[in-house]
Amino acid sequence: MTTQAGVRVALKLYASLADYLPAPARRAHRLDLELPAGTTIADVIGQQGLPPAMCHLVLVNGVFVPPGERAVRALVAGDELAIWPPIGGG
Repeated sequence: MTTQAGVRVALKLYASLADYLPAPARRAHRLDLELPAGTTIADVIGQQGLPPAMCHLVLVNGVFVPPGERAVRALVAGDELAIWPPIGGG
C-alpha cells in the first residue's frame, strides 16, 4: 500500500492577518504546518479561517501568486507561504 507523505511548510501572516495565528506564533508571524500532499494555497487560507478577500498579497518563496492560481497551486515541502492584507495609506 502506498501512502502520500505530508509536506511541511511555513505560513507567515502579516499586519492584521497575524491575529489569525495562535498567540505563541504571532511574535514571529510564522506557523509551521504539516499538510497533506496536494494541499493548495486556497486550502490553507480556508483551513486557517482567513477571509479570502483579506488575502491580498500572496507569495510562495518570495514569488507572487495571483488570485486565479491560488486554488490550483499545490504547496510542496519547504515552501514558505506569506500573506499580507490590503494596506491603505496616504
